[in-house]
Amino acid sequence: MASTAEQAKAGVPPAAQAAVLVPTETIPDAPVIKGYDFNAGRDLDGLMAAMLTSGFQATTLGQAVEEVNRMIDWRLSDEPVGPSTDPEHADPEFRAATRTKIYLGYTSNLISAGVREQIRFLVQHSMVDVVVTTAGGIEEDFIKCLGHTYMGDFQLKGSELRMKGLNRIGNMLVPNSNYCKFEDWIMPILDQMLVEQNEKGVNWTPSKLIARLGLEIDHPDSVYYWAARNGIPVYCPAITDGSIGDMLFFHSYKNPGLRVDVVEDIRAINDGAMRAAPRKTGMIILGGGVPKHHINNANLMRNGADFAVVISTAQEYDGSDSGARPDEAVSWGKIRMDARPVKVCGDATVLFPLVVSQTFAKKWHEGRRRGGGGDGGGGGGSGGGANGAAAGREAAAGGEAGGERQQQQQRQPAAQR
Repeated sequence: MASTAEQAKAGVPPAAQAAVLVPTETIPDAPVIKGYDFNAGRDLDGLMAAMLTSGFQATTLGQAVEEVNRMIDWRLSDEPVGPSTDPEHADPEFRAATRTKIYLGYTSNLISAGVREQIRFLVQHSMVDVVVTTAGGIEEDFIKCLGHTYMGDFQLKGSELRMKGLNRIGNMLVPNSNYCKFEDWIMPILDQMLVEQNEKGVNWTPSKLIARLGLEIDHPDSVYYWAARNGIPVYCPAITDGSIGDMLFFHSYKNPGLRVDVVEDIRAINDGAMRAAPRKTGMIILGGGVPKHHINNANLMRNGADFAVVISTAQEYDGSDSGARPDEAVSWGKIRMDARPVKVCGDATVLFPLVVSQTFAKKWHEGRRRGGGGDGGGGGGSGGGANGAAAGREAAAGGEAGGERQQQQQRQPAAQR
């Protein structure tokens, strides 16, 4: 007697049957799709672990976590010692302490938003080595130390906000009085910088300016306070494209003569990438624009980064660098051909805190529970202290020419990351 399946096929037109009921010859050798089951409880680590097998951008997010952990965990001791190995790099202790040099780039809206706190955590604990952002990414950090940013709504009418002196950033509101406070705070600093330029020959660059402002703000909520203390160079090639640019513009009338040299900074960030060896380099880029390309281009000078994670809503169909997939950077030599870069398509305000929770923060807190200073991929501990403060002072006086040396000399564990 014919089976039920055979009976069902009996009346089906052969052409349709052949088209629809194509037999599977090979089952893919791949993980089975399965998401997190909340019957197991409310477990962030469990939820995030299940992202890898959930599909779509959840899987890509899981891959980003893996890639960030790879750049954190890499040590020179993972690589074989060969005949061409520099004798100075053959020492087992040196190799075990030499880690990835991590570049962090982000757009200004993320400092305006709550991602500022996650970025500050990374910089405070020396978990990244180089920072690149936009002018807004600098000034909004300092402005938040002087006045609050508030929740608003995407639908608030611009003309009404203008009449009230409220500036809208998406669904957030910044009182215009905050920028007045910023002007009152920064102008005397710019005056003093001009004095030091004229009397001491200081050649100010964007990174030196940012380090100086970080020391001047002297506020533990500030990203750049910690960057200055820990000797982490912060680059902003578009330093004039924001309120800081407005302040420099006003200052050029009130007290003319202050110069900010972008050429010294491009030399510093590119030299830093070229001289990173024997360290590998990793890029974490939130958004696109200037920070994304500046980090990519610096890594071109060493034939590409070894690790890369991009979180962005931008798409590639318009040919923009902001939307380009990492594979486009491979074609330019900005990411190495054997790298495993990841782009997550989505809002970094949602995704980046989740990535940090499973990478830097997880390792740091696990290290603290073990009784250490917390690893988290950086130099360990909280950064700062006497060496950090000295590093910050040198960065303010000498830019990354000082900043890179500080990481090599004063922050030796972080330098070998």
